[in-house]
Amino acid sequence: MKTSDFAYDLPEELIAQDPLEDRSASRLMVLDRSGGTVRHDVFSHIPEYLKAGDVLVLNDTKVIPARLLGVKEETGAKIEILLLKRITEHEWETLVKPGKKCRVGTFIVFGEKETSSDGEDRYPLTAEIVDILEDGKRRVHFHYDGVFEEILSLLGEMPLPPYIHHKLEDGSRYNTVYAKYDGSAAAPTAGLHFTDELLASLQESGVEIVRVTLHVGLGTFRPVKCDEIEEHHMHKESYVISPEAADAVNRAKEEGRRVICVGTTSCRTLESAADESGRVHAGSADTGIFIYPGYRFRVMDGLITNFHLPESTLIMLVSAFAGRENVLAAYREAVSERYRFFSFGDAMLIL
Repeated sequence: MKTSDFAYDLPEELIAQDPLEDRSASRLMVLDRSGGTVRHDVFSHIPEYLKAGDVLVLNDTKVIPARLLGVKEETGAKIEILLLKRITEHEWETLVKPGKKCRVGTFIVFGEKETSSDGEDRYPLTAEIVDILEDGKRRVHFHYDGVFEEILSLLGEMPLPPYIHHKLEDGSRYNTVYAKYDGSAAAPTAGLHFTDELLASLQESGVEIVRVTLHVGLGTFRPVKCDEIEEHHMHKESYVISPEAADAVNRAKEEGRRVICVGTTSCRTLESAADESGRVHAGSADTGIFIYPGYRFRVMDGLITNFHLPESTLIMLVSAFAGRENVLAAYREAVSERYRFFSFGDAMLIL
């Protein structure tokens, strides 16, 4: 199957640059995957499409201010570091730009030089490149005094995708209202539409809320460069499923109730943790699952998602679930109806 099979035309002005003031005010396209029909609604009406007994699976990862802007200590050249995965207390797997300026042994400094209690001048944060990993990533050792998360909150920025050009004034808008566990370099954006009130309304109506964790990493930023999609290599991301979450999903499947994933990250978490019979196993692991047409879904019965980039692994996953022709037709209609696309854009419910 060709990467070009998942292309579509998108006017640049439809790429949402800012989040809506009301998270749940975004538009909602409802796609019937059996017939390919669509209807148009607003996200605050999502309870009308879910029913008592449905299990709604949320990814409660939290985006950290993972983008660090510094300079090489020796030359003053500007360097950007994107934190991807914590390896030890002081070491991270990172993406560094420009990589050619960051060989092993390079030191990068962040913030303004300060005089410490012992009278020495030092930077609040220093990074040392200690190894070059696959795909040009760097293993970085950070030197600092105090708590890393506190330093990061002062020096780091939210790592918005490259297609968003506006400055995000409120960093919390790039996190879901239920974000809990630090570790992502990108948001599970389908969840951005939910408010606390909307989730409470769903629970009152008998929808069961289940939380899993998948820390979103480099794969979100990585385009498919292969002509044949089967040749694409997915980066691994870490996930955690509690015994309670696994039991809730397994009970629903046994009882014939629907499991509806909020976002492709929740989908990939469940599908990675399921065996051939569709039973989800609790635990923590890394997953590099790549879902594209031909994949047999073991767990997911419905999906809430955003509108994704052309030729991306995400539109391939959605196409695997709803059918490529159905998805591309729905996307063409979304363009015609002037939906807002990508991270801060509108939503799609596929049932």
